[in-house]
Amino acid sequence: MEDSLRLLGENLLKNKLEIAKKVHESRIVGITEEEKRQLASIEEDIIQMRVHFISLFGEILKDHLDEEAAFQKVTEWGKETGEIVFKLGAPLDEALKDTRYYRSFIWQSLKDDIKKNNMSIDLVFELGAILNPLLDHAAYAFSLTYVQQHQMTLENAKNAFLELSVPVVPLTKGVAILPLIGNIDTERANMLMEETLISANKLQLQRLILDLSGVYIVDTMVADRIFKVIASLKLLGVETVLTGIRPEVAQTIVSIGLDFSNLSIKANLQKAMEELFSTK
Repeated sequence: MEDSLRLLGENLLKNKLEIAKKVHESRIVGITEEEKRQLASIEEDIIQMRVHFISLFGEILKDHLDEEAAFQKVTEWGKETGEIVFKLGAPLDEALKDTRYYRSFIWQSLKDDIKKNNMSIDLVFELGAILNPLLDHAAYAFSLTYVQQHQMTLENAKNAFLELSVPVVPLTKGVAILPLIGNIDTERANMLMEETLISANKLQLQRLILDLSGVYIVDTMVADRIFKVIASLKLLGVETVLTGIRPEVAQTIVSIGLDFSNLSIKANLQKAMEELFSTK
């Protein structure tokens, strides 16, 4: 049986380009002319990716690789290709449609060789036991890498957004403003602490105006974080001035018993700026 598997593997390798083109042609049926134009520049690369995938199965059969080695080869392919396809911007559900065509055309090629060489039914079952799990694993490894790349991109975008949501803007030497806008959740509150202290040290601040005019909700967690930021800045020698506390936020602060009386507070940013420049 090993000789038969070797022969089938060699024939797969011999026919890999033909099979790859059949898969590719089946996948682009029905796409628009505009999509064809967009695909033209990378079409040859995609076909070569398909050739490489089909080659894996030819090599596995030809060399009669053990299960662990075969799965390792397919896993490596899934990681590499999943990353490439993600960067190309192809949707995962569309990419996974390839699996059906690979399975169909690889088996069609094997079927022709099995008939031509009058091979046994036992060999067909042996082939199924080898190829079908590998095809399924290829789809799994590909999907796993694609999803990981997607999650990494989302995480990077989220971190970039959080950094932009805590913008310490220099006004004059030693003075900066931090305008907060929107709700402050736990993650953003942690970023507030980290980025503010880094910026205060980097800019060698003496005073920071913390403008809350864009914050509509202040709960115990948010207030606690603000207190801690102010206390940490004080240890760095930075005076913090709160401005722009909205009426509804002020009511909330009073109703939950928070004490802002020891903090430097101005009605709005204009008042803080007037005081700042009147003392210069």
